[in-house]
Amino acid sequence: MRKQAESPDFWKNKEQAVQIGKEITDLEQEIKSQKEIEAKVEEIQDFLKISGDDEKIIGDIEKEISGLEKKIERACLQTYLGGKHDRGDAILQIFVGAGGRDSQDWVAMLKRMYEYYAERKRFLVRVLDQSFGEPGGPEGRIGIKNLTLEINGKYAFGFLKNESGVHRLVRISPFSAQKLRHTSFAQVVVLPKALGKGEFEVDIDENDLKIETFRSSGPGGQYMQKTESAVRITHLPTKTVVRCQSERSQAQNKKKAMEVLLARLYQLKKQKTEKDLKEMKGEIDPAWGKQIRNYILDKKMVKDLRTGVETVNVESVLNGNLDEFIEAGIKIINDD
Repeated sequence: MRKQAESPDFWKNKEQAVQIGKEITDLEQEIKSQKEIEAKVEEIQDFLKISGDDEKIIGDIEKEISGLEKKIERACLQTYLGGKHDRGDAILQIFVGAGGRDSQDWVAMLKRMYEYYAERKRFLVRVLDQSFGEPGGPEGRIGIKNLTLEINGKYAFGFLKNESGVHRLVRISPFSAQKLRHTSFAQVVVLPKALGKGEFEVDIDENDLKIETFRSSGPGGQYMQKTESAVRITHLPTKTVVRCQSERSQAQNKKKAMEVLLARLYQLKKQKTEKDLKEMKGEIDPAWGKQIRNYILDKKMVKDLRTGVETVNVESVLNGNLDEFIEAGIKIINDD
């Protein structure tokens, strides 16, 4: 990889050069982290030899060991993230399910949850597109029908990929005058973001695309732009529709929308391959669209149905504290 970077023609393909440069930086950081762990282990061993019965030194060593354990745990977790796209950025989409206004509100809650999680991981988040529900809910709440987020950061896709699936919310509905218990559903889809051209190995015929422009707007049709800068692209053979309205220019929105479309088509191709393999083996897999996690607010419980991880700290989870769920998912699903 370094020989490629030192080649005189390295920067002729700018996108590929940036991708290789990023991979080199990531590998260098991992090697540095590994060496720091090894040096810290040696340092602790040296302290243990001279500690004797000195309680202060023993207390300092215990603190060092505790910190080292966390570093080792993080390093071990990364060994599970060896997939082709795990190191890269992610596209996270949320689609409203059955449940009317409650489900639209649930999509807005999930958006907030993932934004807070990304903030905790120091990932950068951008809203590429969102379609709002009707205004006028309690406390001025405005739900979201569907949403596309771009999440940029090291291992963003690796950490988030297992969040794909149906998320079910049970609560006393804030939209019900009779304070009835309501169940809402939302579908989360996590896609890898391509770092360079040709990475997804998906060919798109321009004749298969229907490209439309429209004016982007805020909640309830407010803040309508005067120019039709937002872009909607339909891939006619698969009926896949993507939109982008986050950028100022139509060209930029089209570029972003094409990135999302490529990721969606790559996912469809991958799912078809996996389905064909399982059919050949006589296996049935209801993975697409299956329910993966329940959030039961009135009983104060969040439970992941794949890993069995559960907690009563519902507010903490909805505030983006997802590490316990995500890390368990990475380990269990990769072990399978």
